[in-house]
Amino acid sequence: MVQEHQEWVFHSKGVQDTDKLAAVLAKLVIPGTVIALDGDLGAGKTAFSQSFARHLGVEGVVNSPTFTLIKEYKGRLALYHMDVYRISLDEAEGLGLDEYFYGDGVSLVEWSSIIPELLPEAHLHIQMEVTGAEERVIRLDGYGAPYASWCQELSRSGVDKG
Repeated sequence: MVQEHQEWVFHSKGVQDTDKLAAVLAKLVIPGTVIALDGDLGAGKTAFSQSFARHLGVEGVVNSPTFTLIKEYKGRLALYHMDVYRISLDEAEGLGLDEYFYGDGVSLVEWSSIIPELLPEAHLHIQMEVTGAEERVIRLDGYGAPYASWCQELSRSGVDKG
């Protein structure tokens, strides 16, 4: 079955712009949301994750779960912050990620390109690219519902009206 796909490209001039995007997305998420996050080291994945968590109502410090793989936080919805950078696809298969992906919270997966086969067909993929000292090109690909419609709405209104 061919799934609906929409793309939206956001040009961030700095951390404040990326924070606005995180705020808009945090308002949109529903139980079972899966956000796949990729980009080179230093592209801003963790900064985005921290902003997203804050706008989701998570209190306290949110840092990259590089060595613990999955950290759970309480906010408006539970946040399952994952970092699969240091594991193989075989190791990831044994983590029971489906329980998170299809649960009542939001799964935010850093370095998701390592485990594309394990991601649900319907998800939001965010690719961050460094284009300057503070500038980033952030590409959002929405696969299936509701993610494709989110990208379509962002394409119409941007982050300032989200």
